[in-house]
Amino acid sequence: MEDLQLFKKLEINSQVHPYKVFFTKKINESLKDDLLVGDIIILDKNIYKLYPQIFDNINNKLILIEASEKAKSYNEIESIISQIVEMGFRKNNKLVAIGGGITQDITSFIAFIIYRGVDWIFFPTNLLSQCDSCIGSKLSINLKKFKNLVGGFYPPRKVFIDTQFLKSLSQKEIISGLGEMLHYFLVNSKKDMEFFKSKIKNAKKNISLIDQMIFRSLSIKKEMIELDEFDKGPRNVFNYGHTFGHAIESVTEYKIPHGIAVSYGIDIANYISVKLGFLSVKERNYMRDLCIEIYLDFPLPNIKKNNYESALKKDKKNIGNKIGLILSKGAGRVFKHLIEYKKIEKFLEDYFREKIYLKNI
Repeated sequence: MEDLQLFKKLEINSQVHPYKVFFTKKINESLKDDLLVGDIIILDKNIYKLYPQIFDNINNKLILIEASEKAKSYNEIESIISQIVEMGFRKNNKLVAIGGGITQDITSFIAFIIYRGVDWIFFPTNLLSQCDSCIGSKLSINLKKFKNLVGGFYPPRKVFIDTQFLKSLSQKEIISGLGEMLHYFLVNSKKDMEFFKSKIKNAKKNISLIDQMIFRSLSIKKEMIELDEFDKGPRNVFNYGHTFGHAIESVTEYKIPHGIAVSYGIDIANYISVKLGFLSVKERNYMRDLCIEIYLDFPLPNIKKNNYESALKKDKKNIGNKIGLILSKGAGRVFKHLIEYKKIEKFLEDYFREKIYLKNI
């Protein structure tokens, strides 16, 4: 597996424009080197409170935002655009996002539409954005009650990853990020699965071990982005664990964080794969041992069958009356499968009722 000391950056060959991901421990220098007069920083308020020293010698204008779903709404973003224009921002200037996924979505959306497109750069500050969303070009915002309804594809010019930011995260946030990473390793290969297995126990306790996992996670995603940047087909496999995971998030009102819900979703997908004859019991049980490293300390509440069914049927990967699932034939062999809900209904009932996620089958 790659030594991070030998690989300080990744280059993503986007069809929109190529961009680079840099790993740094000197965020102040990275900011000073890339900021020009007129550039504007869109900054998560919490990051500003936690790391005020980063901005001591920065003369550029700041726009502080609450990193909330409300802030990601079209109405709230209109207000931010007005501030940007009033600050004298021009087409030759760039926006700088410092925060997590919500800050990323807000900044990328504005950069995409203002003056028909301006450059932006990104400093992701939580594990979910560092290991996943910082590359891939996707952007989305909310419109009224509809989450992530409006969006597109518009990558940054540069991404700077500084894992020092992770020191301020809760254990739950760290584990959620590791859960998101897990699906990349299982999608890609047995070798990557074993790599994840060798790192996970210590990574939960030691932030310094996560750099290499982030690098590998992004390297896997980079290969798929360059093959299917606009999510027309092959990239669908990265929804592994997400169909079932998103439904868990929905029915628990997001009390189960995203990456942890995804790890449950992976185990559900693998259990369904066994029941449909695609995956061996031995392989499912082996992968469950990895999933449980993520979700063991985050038990599921009682999940009502009708609520879960309703959430599953709203998934955007569904076609007609069929549920669009990403199932597995083993690590490195996942595939899309359309199936009527009634054909998996009994399996799901058993899974939750018998708490199969806590045991081998």
